[in-house]
Amino acid sequence: MHNPATTRPSFFAEVDILRRDDHRLYHQSRINQTLHLISACVFLVVYVWVWFEPAKASVLGWFGAMWVRQTGHFVFEPRGYDRIHGISNATKERIKVGFNVYRKCALIAVWALIPLLLWLDTTAFGLLAADSTWDVFVQRVGWAWLVLAGAGLLQRTVYLMVARGAQTGLAWLTKILTDPVHNVREYWRSPFYLLRGQLLEPLDTVADYRHHAPAN
Repeated sequence: MHNPATTRPSFFAEVDILRRDDHRLYHQSRINQTLHLISACVFLVVYVWVWFEPAKASVLGWFGAMWVRQTGHFVFEPRGYDRIHGISNATKERIKVGFNVYRKCALIAVWALIPLLLWLDTTAFGLLAADSTWDVFVQRVGWAWLVLAGAGLLQRTVYLMVARGAQTGLAWLTKILTDPVHNVREYWRSPFYLLRGQLLEPLDTVADYRHHAPAN
């Protein structure tokens, strides 16, 4: 992976590096790739729908896209020693630029608490008007999840800008926001490989992935 101590690449080159590292180290499973393809298609719908019905689009994004995507990571992606890249999963988790497993678990925990809190107190501790209808509940949960998604992206972007420089933070944000388009382009063949019985993508040349970036 790219070492920040070396000469900094251009902005779009850094976006490509982040994409390449993410693919090679965290998307080796053809099942995971296929689930990312499904998730990406849903996210593209969300990207359009959010301009018209933000709350409902947020609910679809979290349930129809984010859960599908994270299931691929948590369930199907190999977790042991990565013999292809010569590093352990723990090492990959420490050097991941974006959300590693621990950060994802924290984000999901907050995500799960939001509807529970709104169910117990529909006024959100007096911040909202009292209303117990199902439609209003879904709307409020959707808006809260939309704010959570934005806050998560903003927090990680600002952290990376401070820790690694403005370009890295903005490159990561660009990479995340354009992932659905890139995933469709990258993984549209994955279901066909999966049907042929190929569970892991064959990765033979890994010379560019021997560099260990510093932990975040």
